[in-house]
Amino acid sequence: MGIKDCLRAIPRKWKTPRVIIPLFIVELLIEIAALALYGIAQPDLYRTRLWQEGSDHGWNSSPSEIIYAYANYRPISKPLPWSQFVTDFNVVISVLALFLLLVKGIMYICRIFYPLLSAIVHAALVALFAVSIHAQAAPDTSDPDHPQPGAPWYITRGCGAPVRPSLRGYCQQAQASFAVTVMLLALFLAYLALSIYSLVPSSSSSRASASSGGKYALSASDADAAAESEQRPWEMTTVPATPGTTGALKSPMTPRTTAFNTLSGKMGGGGGGAKGKRKGKGKEPMARGPDGKLPLRHHISMGDETYQGPAGQAVRS
Repeated sequence: MGIKDCLRAIPRKWKTPRVIIPLFIVELLIEIAALALYGIAQPDLYRTRLWQEGSDHGWNSSPSEIIYAYANYRPISKPLPWSQFVTDFNVVISVLALFLLLVKGIMYICRIFYPLLSAIVHAALVALFAVSIHAQAAPDTSDPDHPQPGAPWYITRGCGAPVRPSLRGYCQQAQASFAVTVMLLALFLAYLALSIYSLVPSSSSSRASASSGGKYALSASDADAAAESEQRPWEMTTVPATPGTTGALKSPMTPRTTAFNTLSGKMGGGGGGAKGKRKGKGKEPMARGPDGKLPLRHHISMGDETYQGPAGQAVRS
């Protein structure tokens, strides 16, 4: 089996086409909300404030630990859930997902968004949003006295008391950002599952591929037959020459030949006169009908062929 046969065997139709467009609409709504939330949080609207709030309650490390470590030349890395990387990464993947949604919609309308391509695209999106969820829910163990073994406090403890009322709005925005990330990951997993389900061959698709393979084989045999027929001599070459067309014999005069000779000026004023006119002044002008137009001739397959000569006589076959 060649590469073309392998590509032809890959299904190109969705088994659940009615589900794709509703998924596009749901994805558009969630991605708009995600892009708005991620954009509001950039570059550092509430991340450091929530970090400090957790430190005040002893739930995680303190932002000042980073400054003290730098001042004492002690190597330290900022905890992943409180780093700038998470905010920038979320903005980038949300813009990328929205762009891919527009491309997917156009390709689906053009009927070229195949399940195999969908599986590749959504597998990549699943990986990107899984990294985002891991970064947002990563532990903070930079301070041994106040370790945070699990997700940040605004995910595990909520935004109620004892959180300061001025930070509850920011806390809810951080929760919403994490929630839309989880929703997009679940949506892309659904896309991936549908793509893989559409790629699994069924009995009907196997029969269709078998019939298409037979059709291709028949067309290949026809091509071989056509190539073989091209190598054979043309059948008209074996037909003997018509009497009167070779040697010194005169060609047979038929009504069709008479009409063509009249149009070429061979029957105008005799053989010698016509030759003199051709030698002296060129071709004799074609005879025109009573209305001043050139005469028309009928095709011989239409029955009796009629030609109106220069003298007004009709020549019929």
